[in-house]
Amino acid sequence: MVRHPVGGASVVSEASLVRRRAATLLAGILLALIVVLAGPAAPASAHATLVSTTPAANSVVSQPPAAVVLTFSEPVSPIAGKVRVTGPSGRADGGEPRVEGTNVTIDLGPNTPNGTYLVSYRVISADGHPVTGAFTFSIGAPSPGGAPTEAAEAATSPVVTALFPVARYLGYAGLALLVGAVLVLTALWPQRLASAGLVRVAYVGAVLIAVATVLEVVLEVPYVMGGGLFGAGAEAWKEVLGSRFGTAHLVRLGVLGVSLILLRPVVRGRSWGSDRILLCVLGVVGLATWSVSGHPGASPAPMVTVLADMVHLGSMGVWLGGLIMLFLFVLPRANAAELAAIVPVWSRWATYAVGALLLTGLAQALIEVGSFDALIDTRYGWLVMAKAGLVLVILAVASTSRRLVAPIATAEPGAAHRLRMIVLAEVAIIAVVLATTAVLVQTTPARTAVDQVEGPPLQSISLTSKLFTLQGDIQPAAVGINEIHLYAFAPTGGEIKIEQWTATAALPSQGIEPIEINLLAITPSHAYGQVTLPVAGAWEFTLTLRTTEIDQATVKAQVQIAPD
Repeated sequence: MVRHPVGGASVVSEASLVRRRAATLLAGILLALIVVLAGPAAPASAHATLVSTTPAANSVVSQPPAAVVLTFSEPVSPIAGKVRVTGPSGRADGGEPRVEGTNVTIDLGPNTPNGTYLVSYRVISADGHPVTGAFTFSIGAPSPGGAPTEAAEAATSPVVTALFPVARYLGYAGLALLVGAVLVLTALWPQRLASAGLVRVAYVGAVLIAVATVLEVVLEVPYVMGGGLFGAGAEAWKEVLGSRFGTAHLVRLGVLGVSLILLRPVVRGRSWGSDRILLCVLGVVGLATWSVSGHPGASPAPMVTVLADMVHLGSMGVWLGGLIMLFLFVLPRANAAELAAIVPVWSRWATYAVGALLLTGLAQALIEVGSFDALIDTRYGWLVMAKAGLVLVILAVASTSRRLVAPIATAEPGAAHRLRMIVLAEVAIIAVVLATTAVLVQTTPARTAVDQVEGPPLQSISLTSKLFTLQGDIQPAAVGINEIHLYAFAPTGGEIKIEQWTATAALPSQGIEPIEINLLAITPSHAYGQVTLPVAGAWEFTLTLRTTEIDQATVKAQVQIAPD
């Protein structure tokens, strides 16, 4: 039976108060979700990078090599059929590649005539992100007709990339609700009060975790294999479910199912001590599934980062989940005597959780960022600093709430109301921190990205037409040989197939007529080429893409080419 709160307020007014507070909290969570959706869109970035190749890219070797070796910055898993070597006479590789540490070895078959060879690869990095690319080398001399072509593959839809942070955010929110509800029910909730609302919140949290977990797996298939949300075959699902990422998510669903069975008697106060111990063990295993399938599992010190990330996630669940339950249920319903007993205990637990968050967050940042240059020169570093700044604001707010512990213990008028307002502010800011974390998880770690930043400079262009949206990268954007990567998308952001790519570069101010750029289609929506630019200046690139036999569009961009 629902009890009346202190002061004689009616059950109706209490329910109305809880609904208003829940609506306010939901608005804050939705605002944070908008932050995730409206954040700067970035192409799906690989969290491992190709360090070197043997033979070297664009090199000419005198004798056919026995194998092609790709060396990455961290261990990767080749996707079946996606690592290939194509020569003048067709496929030149001798089967599926071999993996030894960070090296991927592709044995070459006996048919290796002189000419140019195209090496293309699509592999999965240790944290579940796809790594794609291509390069050429020649045996004896380059082929007169240029590099060979191969069957094109679909590019990952931008919709898939954009939805990943949303799925992560839902999972984190569900974890906080589940942990917070169970914690308050089993340790802080007054026995005289009905617990039906808290139990419902616990199950809502479990449902959010399950939905987010399934959504992440569904998104991982096209994210890794390429293409849109639908149309993946059985082999693609087998590839993803058999990976570390897939295994961790299946384990999470299993742990969640068993935990819900054990949770029912626990929240009703009828469980034995063994049930609670088993729930704690399952909770640790569940937390580990987040850590081993993300950045921590692929760091240079995985044991440290995985354990730190588990403590970080658990502390987040205790702190944020406890604050939500405090705001929605404890503060509106408990009387002065109960608050005097509950708030000091909660304040102490929150202090421990915040301390663990700070220590583990610092440990992970030191490993994932690695250097001051990486902190200030990468998107990951900026997100880490933004998250740290928000945490400092939360700590300032939390220090105010701790000063209200004594007034609440002495039943000072208005103390409980002031605490509710401060807790609401904490929850709103933490919701934005979760949104930042969801984006951070999908961002290339600074320790990896800094290598790209410190490499040759890169100029990016973004162009639109009625038929397509075109993104391009030109590197090093300096006098001499420049590499060009072009990525095309449908105007709505979906997949598109380009039948023909044409590009030229001209410098009218210096009287240099258009120089034709030979482009090689790597996938239906990705082309690669090289062009030698003899002088510095504002070069005009003209790009024509044909989408059908009769439909084509031309776009132009000016790119500043620096002196050598």
